[in-house]
Amino acid sequence: MKSLSTVGVPTVHQRNEPMTQGVNMNSAGKAKHFPYKHAVSIAVLACLSYWLYTPPAFSLANDSERVVVELEIPLDNAQVVTSQMSPSSKIEAPLPNLVAPELQPPINDHRVTVQAGDTLSVLFDRLNLGQNEMLSVLSSDESLLALETLRPGQSLIFQVDNATEALQSLELYFHPGHRVIYHRNDEDSFRYEVILEEGEWASEIVSGSIDGSFYLSAQRAQLSEVETATVTEIFQDQIDFARSIRKGDVFQVVRSVNFVDGQPTGKTRIDSAKIIRRAKEHTAFLFTDGRYYDHEGNSLARAFLRIPLNQSYRISSPFNPRRVHPITGKVGPHNGTDFATPTGTKVLSTGDGVVTRVGNHPFAGKYIDIKHGGQYKSRYLHLHKVLVRRGQEVSRGQVIAQSGNSGRSTGPHLHYELHLRGRPINPMKAKIPTTKSIPKADKERFAQLVAHQLDLLSSHDESTDIAANTM
Repeated sequence: MKSLSTVGVPTVHQRNEPMTQGVNMNSAGKAKHFPYKHAVSIAVLACLSYWLYTPPAFSLANDSERVVVELEIPLDNAQVVTSQMSPSSKIEAPLPNLVAPELQPPINDHRVTVQAGDTLSVLFDRLNLGQNEMLSVLSSDESLLALETLRPGQSLIFQVDNATEALQSLELYFHPGHRVIYHRNDEDSFRYEVILEEGEWASEIVSGSIDGSFYLSAQRAQLSEVETATVTEIFQDQIDFARSIRKGDVFQVVRSVNFVDGQPTGKTRIDSAKIIRRAKEHTAFLFTDGRYYDHEGNSLARAFLRIPLNQSYRISSPFNPRRVHPITGKVGPHNGTDFATPTGTKVLSTGDGVVTRVGNHPFAGKYIDIKHGGQYKSRYLHLHKVLVRRGQEVSRGQVIAQSGNSGRSTGPHLHYELHLRGRPINPMKAKIPTTKSIPKADKERFAQLVAHQLDLLSSHDESTDIAANTM
C-alpha cells in the first residue's frame, strides 16, 4: 500500500498540547488519543478539503482527458476514495460556444451586363436605388452623354453603401481602354471621370482587288464597315467611288489594332492607304495632327468651320473646364461654346462626316453627334428641330438642324462641342485642320513616317508574290 504522501495528502501531526475539549482524559489526567481509525478519517477529509478549496493554478483541461486517481490508505478495513480529476490536477469548466458574426463589406459591387430592352431607369429600379439617384447621375452626365444610350453587352458596376443603401459610384465600361466613372460628391450630386488608356498598337496589312463595289470588295478583304467608311472619306475628294472605281483596281490598307493589357479594345486605326486605279495611284498617310496627307504632304481633308452658324452671334458661355452651372450652381466642366441664337436659327455641320447619334436627353435636349474621320467629332445640343438622321453623310456647311431651347436651358441658344480623339477641345481656340500641306517644320518627320508605311506595304507585296509563285 502507498502512503498518503505519495498522492499529495498532508500528514496529520500529533500535538503535545493538552486537549481541553473533545478529548477523553484518563484517570491520570493525561489526554487520551483518538483511535487510529478516526485519525485516518480525519486525514482523508482534510485531503479532500484541500483539493476542493485550493484555487486552480493551471489552465482548463479537456473533458475527454479525465482519469480516476485512487487514494490507498494503509489501514485495515480502509475504504477506497476516488475523485475524477485531470492528469495535471486541473479543474474543469465548459467553454462557451462562441460564433464570430459574419462581417459584411462596407461597399457592395453590383456588376451588370446590359441586356436587350434594359434602360438606365430599369437597372436603377432593379437595384432599389430609385429614380432620384439616377437623375443625380444623369445631371453630371449632361456634358458627356455617355449614359444616354446603353447597348447590349456593355458593363456597368454599381457600388452601393451597405449602411446607407446609397449609390457611391457607377462605372460604365466600354472596353479595357475606355471607362467612365461617376463618383458621388455629396447627397445629391456626382462628378464623372473619363479613363482613357492608349495601350499598344499592332500593325497589319489588309489588301484586295475591286470586284463589284468598293464596299463589298473591302468587306471581303476583312475591313470593317467603319474602316471601309474611313477609307472612303479619306479619298472622297480624289475618287468618285460610285463611278470611277473599276474591276481589277487594287487597294491596300495598313491597319493598327489597339490592345490594353493584351486584350483587344475594339479600336482600330487606318495608318495609311493606297488605291491603284488603272494608271493612277492615290496614297494617304495619317500624321500626328489627325489628318491624312498624300506622299508629298498635301492635305486630303477639308478644313473645319470655326463656328456652326452662317453669321456671328454673341457667346453667352465659353468653353470652361470649371464653369459654375447657371441652374445648379455647381462647379463642373462646360465642354463647349454657347451661342445666343434665336429659336429656329440654322445650324451648320462644321465639317464633312457621318451622323452617329440623334437623340433627346433630359438635360442636353435634342442633339446631334457627327464623326469627322477617325479623330474628330462635333456635337450640337438644345436644338429645336433635327434635319438629319443617324448614318447620314453630311458635308461642311450643310444645314443639319435649327437651334432651340430644349432640355435643361436658361434660354434659347446653341451649345457646340468639338472633340479630338475622344476629348473635348475649345473650338474657338484649338488648332483645327485649316492648312493645306504639312508645315515645313514637320516635313522631315512626315517623310520618315511615309517611308516606314511604304516599307510595310512593299513587304506585304513581296510576301504575296512569293506565296503566289509557290502555289
